[in-house]
Amino acid sequence: MPSAEEMSVYQDDRPDVRPTRRDSVAASGSELIGGPAGRWALRTGGGYLTPVRVVALVAIGMFALGMVQKMPCYNWAWFRGATSQYTHACYSDIPHLFLGRGFSEGRIPYFDRLSGDMEYLEYPVLTGLFMQVASWLNVADGSLQNQEQVYWMINAGMLMICAVIIAVCVARTHRRRPWDALLVALAPAFVLTATINWDLLAVALTAAAMLMWSRGRAGAFGVLIGLATAAKLYPVLLLGPLLLLCWRAGKWREFATAALAAAGAWLVVNLPVMVMAPEGWKKFYTFSQERQIDFGSFWLIITQRTGEQIDVGRVNTYATLLMLLACAGIAALALGAPRRPRFAQLAFLVVAAFILTNKVYSPQYVLWLVPLAALARPRWRDFLIWQACEVVYFLGIWMYLAYTMSPKHQGLPPEGYQVAIAVHLLGTLYLCAVVVRDILMPERDGVRQDGSDDPSGGVLDRAEDVFAVGPYARPQRYAAPGTEGPRVDWGRAP
Repeated sequence: MPSAEEMSVYQDDRPDVRPTRRDSVAASGSELIGGPAGRWALRTGGGYLTPVRVVALVAIGMFALGMVQKMPCYNWAWFRGATSQYTHACYSDIPHLFLGRGFSEGRIPYFDRLSGDMEYLEYPVLTGLFMQVASWLNVADGSLQNQEQVYWMINAGMLMICAVIIAVCVARTHRRRPWDALLVALAPAFVLTATINWDLLAVALTAAAMLMWSRGRAGAFGVLIGLATAAKLYPVLLLGPLLLLCWRAGKWREFATAALAAAGAWLVVNLPVMVMAPEGWKKFYTFSQERQIDFGSFWLIITQRTGEQIDVGRVNTYATLLMLLACAGIAALALGAPRRPRFAQLAFLVVAAFILTNKVYSPQYVLWLVPLAALARPRWRDFLIWQACEVVYFLGIWMYLAYTMSPKHQGLPPEGYQVAIAVHLLGTLYLCAVVVRDILMPERDGVRQDGSDDPSGGVLDRAEDVFAVGPYARPQRYAAPGTEGPRVDWGRAP
């Protein structure tokens, strides 16, 4: 088996993959800027406008457009009337929670009890710290409206940094495919939902963790996943696919390092608050359990269509069982596929399963999937189909809220909102289906068509299999660079 140094040199010597040469949708879109890249186009290492820098600049430009989209709310709709922020589709939690969670009064999250309907801040500790830092940076005086505007602007600036980190990390995770990060930078749903809430913090930490794993740095990956889980719960799910892949490749030491580092980082952040403010610390977890069926889930369609409410305890149980069934299917796929799946593919599937089975789907949750989708299925057609479905949902939820908040019911009625939810669900299921197809038919995986194995896999990349199950699974073996023998075995067991 080749050493990591040999594989690094081997991968770096190969030319970058240019989507405009391989993807018809990317090629057609490139006509807007002069057409597909030619044979003399600069590679990653030459010139000032390298792919990573271009991706970062595009991410900044698109994020700025998303801020412009929120201007009607920034100027007046957040502060006047109940429905204007919905009819203009520019709602954000950030200015409202500046007031509603005590930041305007100088209260400290988790330690100070709130006076409203929420006793303590219902966000994980690292997100609460992010919110508090933005509050400390807010030195605006004058009216409360002005303070809320400045608070949103400060948060938007901090979240823009997170957005750039996400795009750059995706560009660097697959060494030879930096242009795939344009899927993230140009994603319409990413632009529209980036400043609704603080999810980009967890997404940025998760993207950085994926980059560290792709470089073989299991400890750094674990630390970043632990921090990401301290900002949002979903990143811990990535340890499940990693366990399966390390099991199949026999990389137990690397997985143990990652898992222990994740647990340690999570504890370092959470333990002080857990000890000194236990009631405030556990609010996120109790709120998640007690929260009723809410926007965006198929559970809401069921309750609206039947007219019957489902007890929250039963919903929690059913959702957990569905998630466990989905994880069992992903495990069977990981251990029985003809080739060991790529890490990004399984990471996307497990997070998508959580989103599909959960009792709530806020519009900004799409941010969790965007970078994983760009790594798992870097095909513009499929990505844009999914994004179109998410844009439909983005518009649908605000029009539905306008309908429910307006005395004249001007907006989207429940039946229309149910269609928007169904479109979101079908779009996500479609992308899951093509990722599963790539796993079962690896010759159709765009990342692997040039002979690559798992560019985001780190120690898993081109590693031999030591365990596999099922009639089609075959242990993988690779020849070292420069030696005779096939680099990739696409065959299936007879």
